[in-house]
Amino acid sequence: MAAPGENLRVNGDRLWDMLMEMAKIGPGVAGGNNRQTLTDADSEGRKLFQTWCEVEGMTIGVDKMGTMFATRAGTDPEALPVYIGSHLDTQPTGGKFDGVLGVLGGLEVVRSMNDLGIKTKHPIVVTNWTNEEGARFAPAMLASGVFAGVHSIDYAYARKDPEGKTFGDELQRIGWVGDEEVGARKMHAYFEYHIEQGPILEAENKQIGVVTHCQGLWWLEFTLTGREAHTGSTPMNMRVNAGLAMARILEMVQEVAMSEQPGAVGGVGQMFFTPNSRNVLPGKVVFTVDIRTPSQEKLDRMRAAIEKRAAEICEGLGVGCSVEAVGHFDPVTFDPTLVGRVRGAAERLGYSHMDVISGAGHDACWAAKVAPATMIMCPCVGGLSHNEAEDISREWASAGCDVLFHAVLETAEIVE
Repeated sequence: MAAPGENLRVNGDRLWDMLMEMAKIGPGVAGGNNRQTLTDADSEGRKLFQTWCEVEGMTIGVDKMGTMFATRAGTDPEALPVYIGSHLDTQPTGGKFDGVLGVLGGLEVVRSMNDLGIKTKHPIVVTNWTNEEGARFAPAMLASGVFAGVHSIDYAYARKDPEGKTFGDELQRIGWVGDEEVGARKMHAYFEYHIEQGPILEAENKQIGVVTHCQGLWWLEFTLTGREAHTGSTPMNMRVNAGLAMARILEMVQEVAMSEQPGAVGGVGQMFFTPNSRNVLPGKVVFTVDIRTPSQEKLDRMRAAIEKRAAEICEGLGVGCSVEAVGHFDPVTFDPTLVGRVRGAAERLGYSHMDVISGAGHDACWAAKVAPATMIMCPCVGGLSHNEAEDISREWASAGCDVLFHAVLETAEIVE
């Protein structure tokens, strides 16, 4: 199929204006966003996205996980759609671009098609997946996981936030339970445009990341059970210290990840002490170990080593230890044909580019289980993400969207 001409570009100023307008919804405390999934702010952001899509003549479908599908019709009613997706939900202290760039970049592709009177054989569907972040309801990429058959909808609806509210109840509360069966839609291809969330593209002075793979991941939630006791009056040799066990496990996770270099990471970003008092040794500590690598062999080996050594650490201290896997996906290899189209578009448009492996998980990882899929990345300042200081330039946003535009049009097949 013919590639679009190199003169075709999106309206980068309009894309930027949409990003800034969406950022007004659910503002953070330090210039970013707090638009966590299934909050009132999430609902408001969804409504704005819906309004913009309807202005462009798109039809909106919503499935039972609350995922939004905005469709621009193709000329062939039998042709499967080309999907462009990401998410509008954010971390509690998130930035303006993580996820949002992919959804609104997809909308800008459609707007540019409308401006230029471009018709395609395949429909275009811009998707806003529910609960990609996993910050409020673990695991991450929940709705796309149900779509791909990885999770059941009952499992998803039963997920609880830190306040004990369930996903199903909160989805109902904000009014975004759709009538479509989850996963009933079929895809011709899936594209996701995202900020890199790492420092490589900026450091290498490249405008476009051609994403070839996505790291596999395990989130291992440890619950350590010790004995609550006074920190001042309990002798050191008579303590059952769950906090000490946690500290030793954190150091061990670092050692395991370093032993698998290059191309492996591990760490802990969340922990809870009970009773969390200054002068009481914790009776319970809950924390999540996050390990990632693009190698299935390394991923399996890291998990086995961490669980074995954690059990030994806890046994030595008399601390109880249980582990629950609360998030997982295997390493993903993206579709070579779609990857080639992204690379070709970057070259045709004259944008500097390099192949990258996504360090973070994305909805594309689950979409890749049901359709050919790939991703496009743009740099972010200092590699900073999941932070209110997250930043990109207008030019970076526009360049990546141009590449998305070209790759999507080539896949959806322009009708002359």
